[in-house]
Amino acid sequence: MSLAPSPLLRASLAFALVLGACAPPAAAPAPTTATPAHAGHGGHGGHGGHAGHGGHAGQGASAPEDDALEAVRRAHGGAGPWAVSGFRMGTYALAKLGLPRGSFDLDVTHESPSEVQYSCVADGAAAATGASLGKLNLRVTPATREQVKTIYQKKSTGERVVLRPTAAFASRFANVPRERLGEAGRAVLALPDADVFEEVR
Repeated sequence: MSLAPSPLLRASLAFALVLGACAPPAAAPAPTTATPAHAGHGGHGGHGGHAGHGGHAGQGASAPEDDALEAVRRAHGGAGPWAVSGFRMGTYALAKLGLPRGSFDLDVTHESPSEVQYSCVADGAAAATGASLGKLNLRVTPATREQVKTIYQKKSTGERVVLRPTAAFASRFANVPRERLGEAGRAVLALPDADVFEEVR
């Protein structure tokens, strides 16, 4: 009897490995004025600068902002800009489809290359919507960088919302240094929708 893992198990393991990190491969860090509170997101051990909101003294982030970032951290292990963008898109899609978080009437497909940053969007979508691999209503399918998008579908009606990061977002937040991921994620949370994502008609 063969003990080789099934294709589904191999695919699930590969997906888990892809989503295990959100930062690009380590390179010589660029000079930065970020405070130590933003360090440690690489590998998601430092929660992306959540402690004390270093570098944000006097800005007084609201509790809803902190709750949103914490939801992303719980799903992803950190709250970098790409995961937060997925959270923003998922929140928008739920509102447009008229569905609550955790609805089994939602199906989410993230089309992405198997590369960190782009794949991180899927975890943000999971944080916002409650969709998951285990519930079989979240999947990632292969696509090029130019084809990255997330499809949110209301199963009962077939209504769909298709969203993708804007070119400006992708350019601004490409290859953010690890020690600045938390700071960048907080910045993304505060941006207007149009600066983060766009709807694909």
